[in-house]
Amino acid sequence: MAGIRIIPVVGGKYKVWTKRIGSGPIKVLLLHGGPGVPHDYLEAMESFLPQARIEMYYYDQLGVGNSDVPDDPALWTLPRYVTEVEEVRQGLGLDHFVLYGHSWGGILAMEYALKYQQNLRGLVISNMTAGTQAYLKRTAALKAQLLSAELLKEFNTLVAAKDYDNPAYIRIVMENLYPQMLCRLKPWPEPVSRAFRHANEKIYNQMQGKSEFEVTGNLKDWERWDRLHEIKVKALTIGSNFDEMDPADMRKMATLMPNAVSAICPNGSHLDMWDDQAVYFQQLLAFLASV
Repeated sequence: MAGIRIIPVVGGKYKVWTKRIGSGPIKVLLLHGGPGVPHDYLEAMESFLPQARIEMYYYDQLGVGNSDVPDDPALWTLPRYVTEVEEVRQGLGLDHFVLYGHSWGGILAMEYALKYQQNLRGLVISNMTAGTQAYLKRTAALKAQLLSAELLKEFNTLVAAKDYDNPAYIRIVMENLYPQMLCRLKPWPEPVSRAFRHANEKIYNQMQGKSEFEVTGNLKDWERWDRLHEIKVKALTIGSNFDEMDPADMRKMATLMPNAVSAICPNGSHLDMWDDQAVYFQQLLAFLASV
């Protein structure tokens, strides 16, 4: 079936979609971001990993994309998703594999490594810091840096009123912030637009909140700086100078894990696999070759 496998999760109650592309001794399971954004924006991987004899696995987490989309808020928690990743690993028969997590997927990858490290050959944390407070500090700084005084005042007033559906709020985010910190290509690549178009906002709102610049969901107290030293598997942290995650945090994370290195893309943002593609994949492929 063209590499597609449907894996039972939540004890067999639901099913998630996976797709294998390429073949080779190094197997990489991709955890997409969001929460609630499907795998589509990771399609850049197809142009680089299979050619390097790396076997890659897409996977739409429960609630998004090609996977089942149950309407059950009890499912949208970090511990439940960690269990899901292990169910997917078992369903695919992956052992001694590389786990790649981008953004929210990076949170998931760190949590998986802390619980199931024995299954891992390597770990890639892409564009994700190790705690919510560091993320909020960075986005607050970017907001002040990227917006004029007038726009910043308007934006902060809208946020204070929690008026996130206001066209003015959406316009500032989409015209002034996201084109600088999320993806710097104009126009956005089609897989990126497609992924956002198909996002499950219910999951995002419950776990993150209604805004990229506040965390009011159930991830608001997430912090793992004090446990990074427990991740002893070979690891890569990769970020970018214009990312909504501070590149200094990405470097710091690598120093706190005993067997980690960091790489920073000079011209990229949060989706640096697109907007600083040559550097991103040079660094990623070099790491994967080393595991």
